[in-house]
Amino acid sequence: MTKKIIIDTDPGQDDAVALLLALASPELEVLGITTVAGNVPLDLTERNARIICQIAGRRDVPVYAGSAAPLSRPLVTAEHVHGKSGLDGIELFEPDTPLAQGHAVDFIVETLRREAKGSVTLVPIGPLTNIAMAFRQAPDIIGRVERIVLMGGAYFEVGNITPAAEFNIYVDPEAAKIVFTSGVPLTVLPLDVTHKALTSREWIETMRASGPVGQAVAGWTDFFERYDREKYGSEGAPLHDPCAIAWLLQPELFTGRHINVEIETQGELTLGMTVADWWRVTGREPNALFIRDINRAGFFDLMTQRITSLDR
Repeated sequence: MTKKIIIDTDPGQDDAVALLLALASPELEVLGITTVAGNVPLDLTERNARIICQIAGRRDVPVYAGSAAPLSRPLVTAEHVHGKSGLDGIELFEPDTPLAQGHAVDFIVETLRREAKGSVTLVPIGPLTNIAMAFRQAPDIIGRVERIVLMGGAYFEVGNITPAAEFNIYVDPEAAKIVFTSGVPLTVLPLDVTHKALTSREWIETMRASGPVGQAVAGWTDFFERYDREKYGSEGAPLHDPCAIAWLLQPELFTGRHINVEIETQGELTLGMTVADWWRVTGREPNALFIRDINRAGFFDLMTQRITSLDR
């Protein structure tokens, strides 16, 4: 049986690879892609999502534009990481598939009400604004979500946008707080695991040799890894967002622990921090499966198999 998912995203090179992985996987039925402002503003994230679908040969998947700003804060973007377009690294084009009509939040609400209860998984790989708005607008849908599998947060790795906070959570911590306190089962793929999902030169060249889709992936990761090499001294680019899709496909590649995770929304120095009770010292009820480790070889085997299939 296929798993029905909605991917909420702010592409971003690693978001692009995540979308390709999902679109190449027959186990996943992508009901729609909803876009949010994050890595770059909304007009670029919705365009980028349509470009990615066209590259994948999946014009059938609707793309909806969502929130242009966080719930209550000015938008923070990450062009310093992703370039001005969000998808720097390849020659971009104007997608010929139009945006789907309607707002992303309305699509999320209507889809969860229409589909069988507990049959749809939400996969947010950007700021959590759209998901929080949907929950706030229509509380009846909260109990209809099968699970939320998100990329965001950090514990041992701490922050990548501030010393304490990971980017997706930092952009809209109020939205993250709504999601983390919703009661929906959560799987969290934080920096602790995504920084172990580093590309290699061999893998990038394998992608480049596979065809047009693989060449796009190689171009994006070539561009993306230059930032992490300069910042962390790492040998490759961390494929943050594809980890969320890979967990849906092969959860046995990952290990983690059910713990309590709270979101800091007030701290002067820790705004957006995911306060993860890894050692279970607070006595607070666990609300998330917090992933810490990955079988890197298995992850990249999966990525290679699925993404190269789009070039066949």
